[in-house]
Amino acid sequence: MQLPNLLKTPSILQRLQWVADPIGYMEKAAQQYPDIFTTVLLSSQDPWVFVNHPQAIQEILINDRKKFAALSTKNKILQPLIGDYSVIMLDGDRHKRRRQMVMPSFHGDRMRSYGQIISKITEKVLSQLPTNQPFSARTVMQDISLQVILEAVFGLYQGERCQQLKHLMALMSDLFRSPLTSSFLFFPFLQQDLGAWSPWGKFVRDREQMDKLLYAEIAERREKPNSNGIDILSLLMSARDEEGEPMTDQELRDELMTLLFAGHETTATAMAWALYWTHHQPEVREKLLRELDTLGDNPDPMSIFRLPYLTAVCNETLRIYPVAMLTFARVVQEPVELLGYLLEPETTVVGCMYLVHQRKDLYPEPKQFKPERFLERQFSAYEFIPFGGGSRRCIGEALAQFEMKLVLAKILSGYDLALVDNQPEQPKRRGVTLAPANGVKMVITGRRARQESQLTMAST
Repeated sequence: MQLPNLLKTPSILQRLQWVADPIGYMEKAAQQYPDIFTTVLLSSQDPWVFVNHPQAIQEILINDRKKFAALSTKNKILQPLIGDYSVIMLDGDRHKRRRQMVMPSFHGDRMRSYGQIISKITEKVLSQLPTNQPFSARTVMQDISLQVILEAVFGLYQGERCQQLKHLMALMSDLFRSPLTSSFLFFPFLQQDLGAWSPWGKFVRDREQMDKLLYAEIAERREKPNSNGIDILSLLMSARDEEGEPMTDQELRDELMTLLFAGHETTATAMAWALYWTHHQPEVREKLLRELDTLGDNPDPMSIFRLPYLTAVCNETLRIYPVAMLTFARVVQEPVELLGYLLEPETTVVGCMYLVHQRKDLYPEPKQFKPERFLERQFSAYEFIPFGGGSRRCIGEALAQFEMKLVLAKILSGYDLALVDNQPEQPKRRGVTLAPANGVKMVITGRRARQESQLTMAST
């Protein structure tokens, strides 16, 4: 089978490069083959075709299940984290039905109730940080996003189970904090339980403790159902598929693990990057503050969400270093031509979000942080693609964007912060995502009073 632009480096070396330096790996390949290339990351018997041409990605995603199918077998890397029955791990009609059951939790009036939760938690966490003492923005954002998830997903505000879940989630997430420890996901032979003191053994035991907590929460909800609950678990437990069937305990557990991992880790990283860029480029922060100040004191969350420059800042943050680098893989179902290449059935194809966002024909000076580019033109869903696309587009996209905007607005409006040093923050692998290598070290220099808008000042 003739594959498009096959990279010649041996499979094991490609996988090592992919784990240790994913950006370097992708950019080097794209220099040779700008639109499409074939990797042997997993093995020479299972090549993956990387695509970063927007029209080709569109063809892949809109033809999902016809010419290209998303198969859960290609997502096995996530199985140790989220199990076998999450929406991510389902195929075909089962995936469609589950997605329809989960989606209502992230739309409509639910967002308004989550807005109050997000603002309250952000203020609580920031108010507890000492002035003029360095902290890791990535760690603080993870604390905020995890507490948001616990309240929005479980309705848990305090208590022993809430604290245990927070502690265990932090421990389990921390295993994959670096490229070295992320190797456990990419090299399954490393997933050896050699006892509680071994890295994987500790992860397995932490996961077992997490399962006990989740199943205990589910059991209590089964005994005392709350039809008026606005948290996501209540909604999932009351949801029914087309045949009137609810989710099993195992299915609920796997969906909860997906929401916990995907819902707080990725959002925390995006918010840390946003804090970095708005302080690395003071002119961006000042322009954003002028926009925020026009809303007055105690603005409505939806008014914040609709601010154009805040939206542009968040979009540019997600463009320059998208937290997820790739779309979910698709498998060719019938012979199909893509960018002039004939792809045979069983070929694995993946859209490369990072490389799309680095295309100079779409984003001139792509290494520069320029929010204005999102005010100057509209990008299609296949040119700006931080949440994936097609039937596998991120379910939590609306909540993630809402949280990112509200947290950034709350922090910048209420606090004066500064970066600890002016060294550029670089992205590195954290599990299957990109995160700031040094965690974005910052200090709070004081509280900030809202400035009167220029319009008000001019009228006095």
